[in-house]
Amino acid sequence: ADGERAAGETENEKFFSSLPEDVVSTKFKTSSIKGSQFKQPLLEFSGACAGCGETPYVKLLTQLFGDRMIVANATGCTSIWGGTFPTIPYCTNKHGDGPAWANSLFEDNAEYGLGMRLAVESNRKLLKSNLEQVMKTDIDAELKDLFTIALENWTSVDESAMSNARKIRSLLPKNAEGEMKKVVELKDYFVNKSVWSFGGDGWAYDIGYGGVDHVLASGKNINILVVDTEVYSNTGGQASKATPLGSIARFAESGKETNKKDLGKMMMDYKYVYVASVAMGANKNQMIKAMKEAEAYDGPSIVIAYAPCINHGIDMAHMLDEQKLAVDTGYWILYRYNPEAPEGKNPLTLDSRDPKKSVEELLDNEKRYSTLQSTFPEKEKMFREGTVKFVKQRWEEYKKMAE
Repeated sequence: ADGERAAGETENEKFFSSLPEDVVSTKFKTSSIKGSQFKQPLLEFSGACAGCGETPYVKLLTQLFGDRMIVANATGCTSIWGGTFPTIPYCTNKHGDGPAWANSLFEDNAEYGLGMRLAVESNRKLLKSNLEQVMKTDIDAELKDLFTIALENWTSVDESAMSNARKIRSLLPKNAEGEMKKVVELKDYFVNKSVWSFGGDGWAYDIGYGGVDHVLASGKNINILVVDTEVYSNTGGQASKATPLGSIARFAESGKETNKKDLGKMMMDYKYVYVASVAMGANKNQMIKAMKEAEAYDGPSIVIAYAPCINHGIDMAHMLDEQKLAVDTGYWILYRYNPEAPEGKNPLTLDSRDPKKSVEELLDNEKRYSTLQSTFPEKEKMFREGTVKFVKQRWEEYKKMAE
C-alpha cells in the first residue's frame, strides 16, 4: 500500500536510517568492510553510467573521510557525475559537514589540490598562533577547556577531535575582537582537512601527468586518487597512456601498439611517496587498508584504482566480477608501497597472489580486445602474444621487487 514494498524492507530501511551513526560506528572498526558501511555516504545518487567502476571508490572515500574532505576534481567523468549542476551528488551529514568540492582543468588539477593543501596548512598555523594568544586572556572557562583539548590533540582527526571542534564552534562569540576574531574566522580548521585530487587516467597518465609528478615530488601531505578506466572515458573513449597493448580505442582502432605506462612504479622511485594499486571487486580489505594508509601518511600519496568502464565492452552489471578476473589473471596487480615501513623491511607489499587464470580469459570477455578477431585478425594474434608476455614479465618483476 502507498507504494511501500510488501516484503517489509521499507520498515527495515526506516529502522536502519534511524540508527545513531556515532553509536553504531563505535561497535565496528571503520577500517573494516562492515564498519565502513555503517558510515553515511556523503556521495549520493550520481548520474554516472549504471555499473560505473569509478563511483564506488569515491563513495567509500566519503564514508571514511568525507566530513573533513576537500576535493580538487579534474575534468572528466568524475567531474561530470560529480558536479552536474544544479544538483550534485555530494551531501552533508547531520552536523552539516561534508566534502568541499571544486573542479579544475585536466592540466592543472594536481596543482589545484596542492594549493588547497598549502592554504589549509597556512590557515591551521594562523589559527594555532591566535589560539595560543587567546589562551592567555580571560575567556569563558568551558571554551578554554575545549581550546586546551584542541591544542593538546592538534594532529588528531578522530571522532573525539571532530566532536570537540563542533562544541567549540557552537560556543564561539558572535562579536569577537582581536585574536579571538581570527579564531572565529578560522573555526573550520580545528581539525586537519583531508585533501584529495581526483581524476581519471587521461588526467593522471597524460595531460596532467606533469602536475601529478610535480605535486607528489613536493613532499606535501596531499592525496591523489586515479580512477583508471584505461581510456579517455568521458570524451568518447580515446586511447591514453593507460590504454594497454592491443586494446581498441579511438585513435587506436586497430589496437594500441604500445604497452601501458606503469604510473605506480614510476612514483615508487621517489621512495617517499605512498603508492597503492587497488581493485574493489578483487580485494575490498586491501582497498580500504590502502585508502586509510594513504590518508594517514604525512606526505604525498597516490591510489590507483581499477575502474571498468562501459567502453570496455562488458556487461556492467558484473563490473566487480571483471575486476576480480583482472586480478586473478595478473592483468591488474594489487600492491601497497609504504615509505613508513620499519627499517629493514621492504616498503612494497604485494597483495596479489600468483595468477591462477590465463589473461586470455579476460581478453575474450571484453569487446575492446575480442573485436580484433573480426576487424584486424592479422594483428590479433600478435597483440595477444604480446599481452601474455607483458603480463607475465610484469608479474615476475613485481614479485622480485617485493622480496
